[in-house]
Amino acid sequence: MYPNSPSQGRIPLPLPCEQQQPPLEQSQEQPLQPQPLQPQQASGYLSKLPVSVAPELLSPEQFIQASINLHNNVKMLMNANLLAVPPVSPPPWSYRDQSPLISPASPSSSFQNRKLPFLLRQILQIESLIRRRSDEGNIAYDVKRQKFQSPQEQTVNHQAVPLRGDLGCSYPGSPAFPLLQSPSPPVLKGHVPNSGECWLYDHVDTTLPVAKDKLSKQILELFQALQQQVCDLKKKDICRAELQREIQQIFPQSRLYLVGSSLNGFGTRSSDADLCLVLKDEPMNQHTEARHILSLLHKHFYTRLSYIERPQFIKAKVPIVKFRDKVSGAEFDLNVNNVVGIRNTFLLRTYAYIENRVRPLVLVIKMWANYHGLNDASRGTLSSYTLVLMALHYLQTLPEPIIPSLQKKYPECFDSTMQLHLVHHAPRNIPKYLSKNETPLGDLLLGFLKYFAIEFDWSKDIISVREAKALPRSDDYEWRNKFICVEEPYDRTNTARAVYERQKFDMIRAEFLRAWVALRDNRDLYSLLPWKGIMKKMNSL
Repeated sequence: MYPNSPSQGRIPLPLPCEQQQPPLEQSQEQPLQPQPLQPQQASGYLSKLPVSVAPELLSPEQFIQASINLHNNVKMLMNANLLAVPPVSPPPWSYRDQSPLISPASPSSSFQNRKLPFLLRQILQIESLIRRRSDEGNIAYDVKRQKFQSPQEQTVNHQAVPLRGDLGCSYPGSPAFPLLQSPSPPVLKGHVPNSGECWLYDHVDTTLPVAKDKLSKQILELFQALQQQVCDLKKKDICRAELQREIQQIFPQSRLYLVGSSLNGFGTRSSDADLCLVLKDEPMNQHTEARHILSLLHKHFYTRLSYIERPQFIKAKVPIVKFRDKVSGAEFDLNVNNVVGIRNTFLLRTYAYIENRVRPLVLVIKMWANYHGLNDASRGTLSSYTLVLMALHYLQTLPEPIIPSLQKKYPECFDSTMQLHLVHHAPRNIPKYLSKNETPLGDLLLGFLKYFAIEFDWSKDIISVREAKALPRSDDYEWRNKFICVEEPYDRTNTARAVYERQKFDMIRAEFLRAWVALRDNRDLYSLLPWKGIMKKMNSL
């Protein structure tokens, strides 16, 4: 499993009473047999506890005596068969062997079962105070503990990742951080909310469209072969959850989100996983704060986590730490407080499932662009996010639109000021969009290539999914002298800033034109995307 998980490798501290009490002796002739307790007996044990006095006000002698009484009581309760709990198997792909100490009480639970958690809480509270009093002389430890720990919970300090005193791990407003709360989600009028909180694996309609012509069948065939499976998503999310527990040892109020193509519905089996670490609900300077935090995490991943390999700290405009998880085999990109990625992930996820032609079409467009060298922002071409927005824009601007502008149709679900812990709840109950346009997938792919090859005016227009139309360019710096302008739906910046060379822009347009002409003449997807070449390209990623 994972030897560096926080819960492993710890040596339990002995209880103070264990050093003072002799071991319980049992007769060799008549071994002690567990006997069930009566309610009167259990209440008698509870009467010995100093429950009417705050633990902080007890004297040292009262502390020791209370600990002895509680420890003995729990031993007697255990001998009375009150902790008979069936074994619990860990879930698949678990990063640590975890099982509950006590199973949830059933309606037929005994009186003693209901009192046992109270006893355990009393023991832990009193012993924690005893240990804290004994450590009061260790000033250096107390200072470090205050830096790393939140007032609500006890954490493990990793000395390999020291924090600078001027930044620390606490941010303004963090004690009331909304990400750690679970209020009721907003509900669309006229729709019944889904029950439960397991939103990540909520059932979504994945019915595929009917394909009658050869080109449409090829698109569906390629989509079914390459689309991300539920098991792939689960493995990525389990790694995310384990990393969140690890990072919270350093930043207790943090929250780690899975974002990007892995979650928005447009991912493949080889898609990288994007992670966003949120430390505060306000903007963060990406060149100072974010870089410092990522440098700490990079060092921590490198020195402490054996299941993370090849961690790299990349100081881009939005700095990231790249690494590979040995368990899932997935590549991860981790950023800090780039919260617009969380919002647009769930916007795109809603577009992906609102109409059953959207996902197959977008995935094939991404594969085509990747195979022909158009899908690499680090080399001056288009990012996957930009390509998805281009495809959605095309489907919105047909004479009979296939999808609407979700931000205009459901503004309450995609409000840019919505708190982050509500973002994933809001779009869960948006119904399927019923379009009158029944164009098959093959014709939609041809239309997409033609639209951006000869119809769209790159020099004058901005692609806007938010408005579901092309907007005229303004003279703002964001759009001035840019070859390609694609509006980010939330912060309204240009997602295609990477295309800053005329040569790259001309190459992109030429490839759109060449693909449209070739597909128009033979209507054979595999002449444009050779099957063996696609699989080889995917396996090399």
